[in-house]
Amino acid sequence: MKSIFKPVAVTLALAIGATAASADDLVIRWGTEAGYKPFAFKTADGELTGFDIEIGNAICEELNATCTWSEHEFDALIAALNANKFDALLASMTDTDKRRRAIDFTGKYYQIPATFVGRADAGLDDGEGLAGKTVGVQRSTIMEDYLRSERKDVDVKTYPTQDEIWLDLVSGRLDAAMGVKLQIVEGFLNTDQGEGFALFGEDYTDPKYFGYGSAIGTRKSDPELRDAISGAILALRENGKYAEINAKYFDFDIYGE
Repeated sequence: MKSIFKPVAVTLALAIGATAASADDLVIRWGTEAGYKPFAFKTADGELTGFDIEIGNAICEELNATCTWSEHEFDALIAALNANKFDALLASMTDTDKRRRAIDFTGKYYQIPATFVGRADAGLDDGEGLAGKTVGVQRSTIMEDYLRSERKDVDVKTYPTQDEIWLDLVSGRLDAAMGVKLQIVEGFLNTDQGEGFALFGEDYTDPKYFGYGSAIGTRKSDPELRDAISGAILALRENGKYAEINAKYFDFDIYGE
């Protein structure tokens, strides 16, 4: 299956300034944010790993390309992409209409809802019971957009990383947090830190705020790269590599419908 992408890879190698017209010359510089377990995080020895990282490496393998990775804070990723600090943004970023004004997106590589988390004994709900509460979200996320637009009765506190949210939630400086459901479960509730906390409220999926799934961002000037990555994602779904990576982190298919 890899051969169907080779002509695109050659075109891309030339487009991004490779020195020879060979697919082997294609380098994709990924930009990510490494504080989002289990999607992107660092091992004890400082190595980048996680679902996003493995998907990115598999895409490069599918396109016969070389991968490099650079880390940025989540709220700086779009600006860094457009400043040519990397070629593609792979950081569990949701494809939304708002973000499409600034960058292009590939087809999705997974899709899961957002929800709330708080102390299990606090009796919280996502209706009037949340009014006046302090809710933590990662800065420049779809959750921040939703709360600031639709929940003006809530005190929104933003953070550079998800890990900082968990610290303030555990310490009591936050009443609740909103995030991607699976990341809350795997990155917080299923850890010692999350003992005594629980999800509450509905699953949030309205495309107006919660978009069309997590996708890979590219510059609007790079449609060939966008389309090649989209094709590689579909190829990984078809050849079983996506399922293999998925099974290392999750017990269900997070690609969604």
